[in-house]
Amino acid sequence: MDESIRIGIIGGSGLYAMETLTEMQERHIDTPFGPPSDAIITGRIADIPVAFLPRHGRGHRLTPSTVPYRANIWALKSLGVERIIGVSACGSLRESLRPGDVVIPDQLVDFTRHRQSTFFGEGLVGHISAADPFCPQLSALLADALRDEGGTVHRGGTFITIEGPRFSTKGESRLFRSWGMSIIGMTTSPEAFLAREAGMCYAVMAHITDYDVWHETESPVTVEVVIERLQANLALARRAITRLVPRLAEEPRTCTCARALDVAMITDPAVIPPAQAELLRFLRTSS
Repeated sequence: MDESIRIGIIGGSGLYAMETLTEMQERHIDTPFGPPSDAIITGRIADIPVAFLPRHGRGHRLTPSTVPYRANIWALKSLGVERIIGVSACGSLRESLRPGDVVIPDQLVDFTRHRQSTFFGEGLVGHISAADPFCPQLSALLADALRDEGGTVHRGGTFITIEGPRFSTKGESRLFRSWGMSIIGMTTSPEAFLAREAGMCYAVMAHITDYDVWHETESPVTVEVVIERLQANLALARRAITRLVPRLAEEPRTCTCARALDVAMITDPAVIPPAQAELLRFLRTSS
């Protein structure tokens, strides 16, 4: 498969493979930021080229903080990917957002502390606009696909990313609720921001597995609960992606994600180190 692969899927907890892919191949890609989480699986859905990457590696070997986010985004872009669908488990911080529902958020709060969250640095400085961190066009198409497959979908809401790997304390959970957060997870930051720096569209399919620890009548979240409830929704995720891929192949990008770097760069080109100049050329590459 030598043609560009314009659609990428990053699978979260529980989603380590896409059984609907045909003509599957493993791609082992080296990046300037080390290897990605795992081999990228390329294949076809409805005869359309797609790339799949398990965020935590097959067998779930990587903590949220040790996921090589920069390598993952770089590797997908190197294949030609323009649109990324992230699949994520999350906790609900609102009574109306129930376990089993899916949220397509439109806002993101980064509450992490120890992650490499940008491609910039080492003599290259840029400031991308992140006012709307998720691609609105891709998010709308993703929500439509989920509804068409029978999912209970909520459009909009703020997704807070915490460092992990531990779950929240009750005090933290109540604080996040008081801030107006809608859902909570551990991996959407910096994934969404790196995709924007790379000029890629990004939307997240956030599957609610629990009420975090704030809910008075629900038991606190555990790994067992997360996996059990997420497994019940994975069939929906696969069906929605299978429905969405042909639509994406027909829908041109009408968003501004690809032009994120046009007004972001502040470093004088004359002083950018050669290695960083090459990185910038790569980030600006469009398929």
